[in-house]
Amino acid sequence: MTQTIAPRARILLLLLLAVTGALLAGAAPASAHAALTGSDPRQGTVVDKAPTQVSLAFSEPVAVSDDSLRVLDPKGKRADKGDPANPSGTTYTVQLLSGLPDGTYTVTYQVVSADSHPVAGAFTFSIGAPSETSVQASAQASDDGPVGWLYGFGRYMSYAGFVVMAGGAAFVLACWRPGTGVRAVQRLVVSGWLTLTAATLALLLLRGSYTRSGKVGDIFDMSLLGEVLQTKTGAALVSRLLLLAAAALFIAVLFGAAQDQRDDAEKRDLTFGLAIGGTVVAAGLAASWAMSEHASQGLQPGIAMPVDIVHLLAVAAWLGGLTALLVALYRAPAETAVDAAAVQRFSRLAFGSVVALVVTGIYQSWRQLGSWSALTDTRYGQLLLAKIGLVVVMVGLAYFSRRWTARLVGTGEPAGRRETAETEPVAAVATVRTGAGETGAETAGAREAGTGTEEAGPEVTAHTDTDTDVERVTAAVGTGQAEIRRAEASGPGAKAGEDSARAAQLARQRAAVETARQKRLRDADPNRFGLRHSVLAEAGVAVVLLAITTVLTQTEPGRTEQEAKAASSSSAPSSPSSAQGTGAVTLNMPFDTGGKEGEGVVTIDLNPARVGGNDMHIYVERTDGGTLDVPELKVAFTLSSKDIGPLPVVPDRIAAGHWSASGVQIPMAGDWTVEVTVRTSDVDQVTVSKNAQIG
Repeated sequence: MTQTIAPRARILLLLLLAVTGALLAGAAPASAHAALTGSDPRQGTVVDKAPTQVSLAFSEPVAVSDDSLRVLDPKGKRADKGDPANPSGTTYTVQLLSGLPDGTYTVTYQVVSADSHPVAGAFTFSIGAPSETSVQASAQASDDGPVGWLYGFGRYMSYAGFVVMAGGAAFVLACWRPGTGVRAVQRLVVSGWLTLTAATLALLLLRGSYTRSGKVGDIFDMSLLGEVLQTKTGAALVSRLLLLAAAALFIAVLFGAAQDQRDDAEKRDLTFGLAIGGTVVAAGLAASWAMSEHASQGLQPGIAMPVDIVHLLAVAAWLGGLTALLVALYRAPAETAVDAAAVQRFSRLAFGSVVALVVTGIYQSWRQLGSWSALTDTRYGQLLLAKIGLVVVMVGLAYFSRRWTARLVGTGEPAGRRETAETEPVAAVATVRTGAGETGAETAGAREAGTGTEEAGPEVTAHTDTDTDVERVTAAVGTGQAEIRRAEASGPGAKAGEDSARAAQLARQRAAVETARQKRLRDADPNRFGLRHSVLAEAGVAVVLLAITTVLTQTEPGRTEQEAKAASSSSAPSSPSSAQGTGAVTLNMPFDTGGKEGEGVVTIDLNPARVGGNDMHIYVERTDGGTLDVPELKVAFTLSSKDIGPLPVVPDRIAAGHWSASGVQIPMAGDWTVEVTVRTSDVDQVTVSKNAQIG
């Protein structure tokens, strides 16, 4: 039976990696986290005269560079001048050349959202009348190519490295202290550190090309690397590398304690110090993600960032500890097999981690979705449902693991240690002897001991394949020793020629005997055998779960996606020609204060939208179209190009959801920024803004 375990595990691993690759491959096109919510001129509109600038409004602040906003004429030549500007809030502008001829113009943008993801797109507008254009408007972002795939894979590996390193160390420190001396567990934690370090360095190099050109040749562009180091994401990656240096020291002390000869009191103090230091380092590493991704933007970042840190630490403790337990069950020597008490301690740790994941996950889901409809109508919500389903599957598998653990507790001492005394003759085969009679007797004794053990009960007879391996290798050891003695009898010359080769062969045979013995001892207990399989299944689901989590961090939140759709469908034209044609300006601005009944749309009607006195009506509605009565509402007008404003306006409440002000004075024509502050409770308020050409 033991001969089939490794192939099955390999097949399962390959299938899981294939699923992971498919998920990561499909993640890049949906990686935009800021959305274009409006523009002036609007997409597809025809204006009577050439505007002086093009304005773009996004759902959140974005980072722009010299070529982030471009306007191309019908022949593909640049029609903009100067660098992009940020006159207010989330609105960005670029000036246009004077005297532009009639025709269709293409606006392209490539910016970086505040949560570190590149956003690209394009749209057209026309002056005078539409015309043919040689420009191919493309919304392909720099993260859609091979660089984007590499960056996504690097993110996955960084998460995986952190989970394995932090979770493995937590398992050893909190659940199984003898694990500090197990070579397989040491290699697991160190490999997690190496993976996280390598992935962080790769992300630092890929970042410049990922957010700009998307070209493989720009990965090692030092000028782009210098720009990355000045960004928030670059600072987060550098701080992660510094914390990894501290983590290396922590790992060295943790596993060096296995050879420490201190007394029990000093070891307890060392364990306490390692627990405090390890928690601080792990929290710092988790913060390097929280400070540069979803949690740092949007609603309540002061709460969201600590919650995100707790969420990542809980994931590491659960999934990383599970990986360490799996390695211990499969690779730990029989003499230091993981005992039932350690498995019980990890079970309690995993339960606490799951509770933390549920609590923090509910908050994060509310923050990123905002409504029940976003759970099914957006890609983010659909991925979140898949993640929830996998967590449920893992909890179900954990139930079976707990049952196997309970059986282990009932059997008392670990099977590996119980079997060691019974199978001691098998281990004795590997001992070097010099007499032919002794070797033959030991070989026969080993076989008799093996046969006797097989007849002892059903627990061992279920693994006769390993017993056969032991007998076969044992016979080979006896043959090799006999040949060495014959070589010694033939004379010193022959001995010199063959002794080293035979000794090496005998050493390999001894190692094979020991390996077979270790497998036999690990597989002797059916309870431990069942626990290994249930934990292996949990680890397999965890691989896919971690992949979906990585994809979620690269996907536009459901709240943002729905707000962008609402803004696109409800916003009215705000170009000069529209204002002149209708004699009024209508602005629709979605808002979300983050509190109860704090989400809706505020609509401003300004009539006749000209220099001098104007009448203004403000309507506040829920997202479903119903009236939303708010306790306070303020408006301010700012003309940044002339350093005018903000000019405050305090409207009067006419009815529920309806506010009004008359005689609103606009001193001069221009592209005015209209800011509306909405308060929905004593503590919840938000300010939203939009630009409009007035006069």
